[in-house]
Amino acid sequence: MTRPSYRKPNAFTLVELLVVIAIIGVLVGLLLPAVQAAREAARRCSCANNLAQLGLATHNYEFSMEHLPSGSINPDGPILNEPIGQHVGYLVQLCPYIEQQGIANQFDMSLGTYAPENAPARKQTISSFLCPSFPYGENDDGSSGLTNYAGCHHDTEAPIAEDNQGLLFLNSKVRYGDITDGSSHTILIGEMLPERSSLGWASGTRASLRNTGTFGGSIMSAEGRMTNGNAANINNATETNATDGEDNKEYVGGFASKHQGGAQFCFADGSIRFLTHSIDPILFHNLGNREDGAMMGTEY
Repeated sequence: MTRPSYRKPNAFTLVELLVVIAIIGVLVGLLLPAVQAAREAARRCSCANNLAQLGLATHNYEFSMEHLPSGSINPDGPILNEPIGQHVGYLVQLCPYIEQQGIANQFDMSLGTYAPENAPARKQTISSFLCPSFPYGENDDGSSGLTNYAGCHHDTEAPIAEDNQGLLFLNSKVRYGDITDGSSHTILIGEMLPERSSLGWASGTRASLRNTGTFGGSIMSAEGRMTNGNAANINNATETNATDGEDNKEYVGGFASKHQGGAQFCFADGSIRFLTHSIDPILFHNLGNREDGAMMGTEY
């Protein structure tokens, strides 16, 4: 009598399958944070490159015109955050120096930023003006492209006016000889988080200018950073003002970014540096003033 033969099945048992799935899940869980960190590092590197290009464009502008671009061109001031007036921002003036000659040719600065003739140029989304970590490229009504790179107009919260102490302010024509604190100790451009209602990169308002009065949503003061409860969450898609910003048309606001722990800045000498939120408030104020005579002995 022939005995039946038994062969081992060529498949996983249920227990073996569950073990393999569990191991794969653990490996994926360990790998994802590393992948996210690598992607953010790449975005931060790309962001630094954008700032470097803007710094180089600003230098080329200064070589040609013998002064830095104006933060905002307007007959009078202070500048209000509303689409009324000329309000030609510094980024419009830099377009010919950052491979955007086509947009520059289509933008008539004499008509003002909000003129219907300038609408096609104003609504363009320019990748060099945006941080790769920021999720939006245009404002909520699609009328203007956004920017994450704001010129520094003053060292404290104040309206954009002709008496500001930064480098890019109302009708400014700052020469490098005017930066008595030294170009390596003065912020030229820094990261910001624009609102979805922003007037866009072409507007010389708080849409493209900021000050060192706040950083990451926190008020910078000699007594320390007094964090506003609503402004503390810098991971929101847009910045929450440390004051009643939207209600105050003269309010400008400070710098912030989507990068963890701080933001990147282009200094007047063209160098790109990452400043952390733990920076000394007095030092941060000093970096926003071109001629306060402060001694820059603190490392940053």
